[in-house]
Amino acid sequence: MVNYKVTLHTDDRVAAGTLNHVYIKLVGTQGESERKWLMGLKGAKAFKKGAVSSFTVSAPTSLGQLVLVEVDKKAFVGFLEDSWFLSMVEVKSPYGDTFTFPVHRWISDSNVHRFREATALRVLDDKHHLGRYSREQELKEREEAYRWHVYTEGLPHCIKAEDLTSLPCEVQFSFTKSTEFAFTAASGLLELKLKGLDNCKKGWTNIHDIDQVFCCKQTDIADYVQKHWKEDSFFGIQYLNGVNPILIRRCTELPRNFPVTDSMLFPSGQMSLDAEIQKGNIFLCDYKHLDGVKTNTINGKTQYLMAPLVLLQKTADKKLMPIAIQLKQTPAEDNPIFLPTDSEYDWLLAKIFVRSADFSEHQLNTHLLRAHLLAEVYAVSLLRNVPMVHPLYKLLIPHTRYTLQINFLARNLLISKNGSFTQFSASGGEGMLTILRRSLSAVTYSSLCITDDIAERGMQDVPNYFYRDDGLRLWDIIYRFVKGVIEYYYKNDQEVQQDTEIQKWISDIFEHGFLSQASTGIPQSFTTLAELVKFVTMVIVTGSSQHAAVNSGQFDYGSWMPNTPISLKRPPPTKKGEANETTMLETLPDVNVTVQGMATVWLLSRKSSDFVPLGVYPEQHFTEETPRKFIKIFQGELEELSNDIIARNKKLEVPYTYMNPTEVENSVAI
Repeated sequence: MVNYKVTLHTDDRVAAGTLNHVYIKLVGTQGESERKWLMGLKGAKAFKKGAVSSFTVSAPTSLGQLVLVEVDKKAFVGFLEDSWFLSMVEVKSPYGDTFTFPVHRWISDSNVHRFREATALRVLDDKHHLGRYSREQELKEREEAYRWHVYTEGLPHCIKAEDLTSLPCEVQFSFTKSTEFAFTAASGLLELKLKGLDNCKKGWTNIHDIDQVFCCKQTDIADYVQKHWKEDSFFGIQYLNGVNPILIRRCTELPRNFPVTDSMLFPSGQMSLDAEIQKGNIFLCDYKHLDGVKTNTINGKTQYLMAPLVLLQKTADKKLMPIAIQLKQTPAEDNPIFLPTDSEYDWLLAKIFVRSADFSEHQLNTHLLRAHLLAEVYAVSLLRNVPMVHPLYKLLIPHTRYTLQINFLARNLLISKNGSFTQFSASGGEGMLTILRRSLSAVTYSSLCITDDIAERGMQDVPNYFYRDDGLRLWDIIYRFVKGVIEYYYKNDQEVQQDTEIQKWISDIFEHGFLSQASTGIPQSFTTLAELVKFVTMVIVTGSSQHAAVNSGQFDYGSWMPNTPISLKRPPPTKKGEANETTMLETLPDVNVTVQGMATVWLLSRKSSDFVPLGVYPEQHFTEETPRKFIKIFQGELEELSNDIIARNKKLEVPYTYMNPTEVENSVAI
């Protein structure tokens, strides 16, 4: 008999262990063992949380190179099946070879689960014969588990799931995450109910009363926002370092539908708009995707959402100051261009309409579409088309953690018919879908790659643009890491072209994420190593640092409602000189709308206790020394960037923390 030492690693997470009987079979190039019940001296403790247990599995002759293990479990008679998180299986042969089989997933049924040997080089080079279980069979099973679903026509496709329990166990929240998420949501709403505000459909009569709606301890930045929200300089800096830092662009030519004149901006003739444009000092924010969308009705009142044009100027003291606001896209007598020289409330109300428009633009385009929905497309395509032992799978799987479940919850709790966004935002309902479709049609590959996007928007040299500074350094760090790993496995362009699994991965992304629109510039296939490296970098950046940049500051900048109203209940002024404090208060959303918005951004900004920072990989998918070396280098560069950001922030009145690697999660998980 030939004896193999088999070691099973049960994960250390909460409720990871099993009391069920566990069975295993070894499959090699020269034969397979019998299915064996793993029963040892430890008894039920062999597979408890965090356990590492070894057993002997025998075969009449050598099995050759091991390529597969089959694992299953059965409940005791009279007992229910439980869930078991198996991290890894290691097998040592009597000939001195060690074979590693990564698992890193929940096993919640009594079916046979098959896991392939980890060495990805063998996958690419040898395409081992796996007996009864071929690569095609594995992918067929995964295609069945991860099916595409059309949630709404004109939007990226998502995973098909009837409810949370129908999501594959390997992509569901941990026990800790599920418990904390439910508690956080419930506690926020409970506090609102205790204050009696969640059903109050009245308007605000005093701006100081808005202080009463804060449902949890304020952050330092939220306090700063409350004190400075009226200031023009703060209005401008939010386009650089707030939650929507990708809209602003350098203005090279004034849009025809924005008839700003020198006499409006520079009445004393001290400078000209054309000259300032030529110097690169003028910037534009255009909310054209919001134009003409159907708005919501809340508390029986029609809501209002504008599609503003905003002009900003870089001043000699390096501030970014708003200099003109037009609230509708089409110039007209009843669509005045508001200026800083107008009355206090004319100008303030114009800025409030812009900030409300920015809420919808940010939540639907910048956050939901470009981070959440596209990250889900990348993840589903990976899980459908790429085997677990493939290097691309190992590289990307940590950056898909919880994404499918958090998006399922978003579709059901935020943007569904009864979702909080649908019920309480100006763009909820039909308008939301219009904005999402328009936004997807405008997405380009270059706009998803921060290096290209910054250049295309002309934002390379704008001072105090910390989103750009930190984002570009993160892109470079991630790019070097991805390049090192991928070039270890692929030696030339031909190997990339011939890898059918990565070609199917990108093909599905093009079809189901970007709806086969060639105008997006998204690759339909990979022809070079360089193309693959860049696209994989973009995928990791999207799910980690880009999502953090547009998500983590929501409570900071949105908890003081006048700075970011989720809806407005009066139309914009059609002439100047009529606005006052009462007009402003009557325009702001009702009390219940305000508190529901605050509760939502509070929930979405909370960090889970099982948060995994960028570059931290608790599950060791790579077994080869070279990729592990690249991971260490990657982590070192992230640590250096983190230290630099911390040092810089000590000098800032408003620190920019959202892209500090220690604050960036590996994946879209909230």
